[in-house]
Order: sequence, then structure tokens, then C-alpha cells
Amino acid sequence: MGRLFDKWMGTKYPDGGVEPLPVLEVRGALLALGGPDARFRVRNALPGERADLVAECRVPKVCLTLKTRMLFVPSKREVRALDEQWEERSQEHSRGQYGRGPATMVYKKWEFRRGADGRRHRVETFRFDTRDVKNPLRDTVLAAGWTWRGVLRKL
Repeated sequence: MGRLFDKWMGTKYPDGGVEPLPVLEVRGALLALGGPDARFRVRNALPGERADLVAECRVPKVCLTLKTRMLFVPSKREVRALDEQWEERSQEHSRGQYGRGPATMVYKKWEFRRGADGRRHRVETFRFDTRDVKNPLRDTVLAAGWTWRGVLRKL
């Protein structure tokens, strides 16, 4: 596949000269990312998920669930990643949205508040960027000397 497709899918290659780590060390580094301070958790995949690891993030303020399924390909020293997102709607007759593939979204909520000058100002009260989940995963894989390959189809 060409470089344009790699760019579109979010595929990244490690810097030259980085010694690839064994698969168990890459796996351990990814599992360590989902600590209590992280906005997401990394867990072993369930049998039906067709992956090795899954990073999950739930954002209640915008009724959003993000999943990044990761499959290790040790022979190529790459992690294939598939992003999935569910956005539920709060209205009774409205269906939620489902998306699969590379996803970069920024969710914001705003309020109007009175400023010191007495005028109403629009103030951002909530912000969530999907890159806050994806970038630490990708950077950990690249630092381990492995390729991060974005995929569009099922793993």
C-alpha cells in the first residue's frame, strides 16, 4: 500500500535505529498505559473481539465510547489498530452513530457566563480530543521499535 494510504489510515513507522522490543514487552508497556490517571484503560481482548489488546474510553458527558483494538503481528513487528466509536443520542427517536476507522474528533461543550465586564461570554466547559487516547498508544508502539498500522476492515 502506498504512502498516501498509510497517511490516511494513520500508519506510522518507528525511527531508524530503534531496536524492536519483544512482543511481551510491547504488550506490557501498552497494558501499563491504562493506569488510574489515564482517561482510558487497556485490557486483554475478549475472544469475540479478534484482537490481542483493547483500549477503551467512555466519555459520559457526550455519550461516547471509543475502542481501539490492537492485533500484534510479531513477524512484521507491527501492531494493527482498528478504531471504533459509538455515540449515543439522548433523544428517544434518534439512533446513535457508529464509526470504524481512523477517527480524530474533538468534542466540546460551551456555556454562556457573565464576565467581569458584565457582558455574556461563551466559555468552554468541556473538551475531549480522541487523540488523548490514540497518541499514547501509538507513541508506545513506536518507541518499542514497532510499526503502528491503522486498518479500516475487521482485524
